[in-house]
This record gives sequence, structure tokens and C-alpha cells, in this order.
Amino acid sequence: MASTEAPISITVKTAAGSLVTVRANHGDELDLLVAQSLDAISSAVSELEAAVKGVAPVATSAPAMAPAQVAAALGASIIDNAPIDNGGWSTQTPSLGGKNCPHGKMTAIQGTGKDGKTYRGYFCPAPKGAFDKCKNVYVRAGSAEWNTFVAEQVK
Repeated sequence: MASTEAPISITVKTAAGSLVTVRANHGDELDLLVAQSLDAISSAVSELEAAVKGVAPVATSAPAMAPAQVAAALGASIIDNAPIDNGGWSTQTPSLGGKNCPHGKMTAIQGTGKDGKTYRGYFCPAPKGAFDKCKNVYVRAGSAEWNTFVAEQVK
């Protein structure tokens, strides 16, 4: 399966701890993307962090942009902007089993770690390296879920 990751990326951590990643296929493209979208990224991150904290956003040098404008400036697309009811997390999907996260249905994967031990868990479907990718949810060995776990992928 071909990777969708660009070969060059830059990740910046904001003062509040948010990570912003910009990806490009070559250095000139990265320079152009960063130059074109620096103010848009700064405004969007400031608004997002303020919304999460429930405070007024910190003033930035650029006017606030709508999410669609930020996506357009970065050459990206918005996958889903629908509100999430329960904080983004649900427990198990009763009919299909498994877990969900804000990015969709988590993938059930079983494999063997570097230490030779078997692991089973659910993995976020967001692209590798995404700044908002969820943490893996591992199944505890010996638990009832361990014994009934059905992997979608084996590594």
C-alpha cells in the first residue's frame, strides 16, 4: 500500500502545547506553504486553543479565518465538520464491536511487539503524524475482551 505521507514535513509546537504539521513533496513547496499560511495557521491555532480552554482568543496580527479558508491555504480539505455529541468518544459499538474516536472507527490490530509479546488494540484511523491523532487503546492480556478480540489486521 502506498504511503500518503509527503517526504518533507515540519511540526511546530505552540505555547499551549498544540502541534501543527505542514507537509510538502519538496523544499520549495514547503517554503511556499509555510509563507502562504503562517498567519492563517497562527489565527486558527489561537482560536482553537481559546475555544478548548473556554477563554477569549489571544489577538494575532492576522484576522481570523474560517476553517475552509485555512484548509484552502494549506491545499487541504475538511473531512468532517459536524459536531460530536459525547465529547468525541464512544465506548463499544454494540453491533460491530470495536471502538470509535473523533476520526471514525478505530482499526482492531493484533501483532507482536519488538519485545516478542503479542499485543491487541484499537488504532485511530487519522493519518500517521496527524497532530490530533488519538492514542492507541490496548486490550489488557487475560481480560475477557482479550479472549474475544477479533483483529481486522495482523502485523
